[in-house]
Amino acid sequence: MDAAAPLLCAGVTVFTPLKNHNLIESPKKNIGVVGLGGLGHVAVKFGKAFGHHVTVISTSPSKEKEARDRLGADDFIVSSNPKQMEMGKRTLDFILDTVSADHSLGPILELLKVNGTLVIVGASSKPLELPSFPLIFGKRTVKGGIIGGMKETQEMMDLCGKHNITCDIEVVKPDDINEALGRLARNDVKYRFVIDIGGNSSSL
Repeated sequence: MDAAAPLLCAGVTVFTPLKNHNLIESPKKNIGVVGLGGLGHVAVKFGKAFGHHVTVISTSPSKEKEARDRLGADDFIVSSNPKQMEMGKRTLDFILDTVSADHSLGPILELLKVNGTLVIVGASSKPLELPSFPLIFGKRTVKGGIIGGMKETQEMMDLCGKHNITCDIEVVKPDDINEALGRLARNDVKYRFVIDIGGNSSSL
């Protein structure tokens, strides 16, 4: 139950765009996942379970081993490495951007093939920078995605059961919530905190 709980939010948030773009039962595609956090790590698991070639795009080189060895990603691109970004140009059919931090979409768009699609599910607090030339010359599409309804959630849970997909979590007790919030602010969690409200707490 604890590892399944975040699927009801993070899981269905990344599942719905994959479903809407026919990536659940389609032939093998090259898909990219921007960001390897609470949303991104589940997106990688879905992509692999559905038979696709999955590339993780991240600012953190240290996450490559985790992406490949633990989550099964096929490729890893460090977005701050110009050489890697150049090699990745026009290789992806579909990209799911899960990053909420401020970042430019231009370099990410260049990774898409002609007519490729970028779906944004990470909510940045600032307006996104969207250069026109990568969009126009690649005939690419940029879309937003949002959490699914009950129907999509049930379908996702059924597929998670079939493919044995859960979220990577850390369980915390009520007494540790403030510490967990501090760690969350420092990006120090893999990949979701789950609160055990039935756990022992001196304040209850």
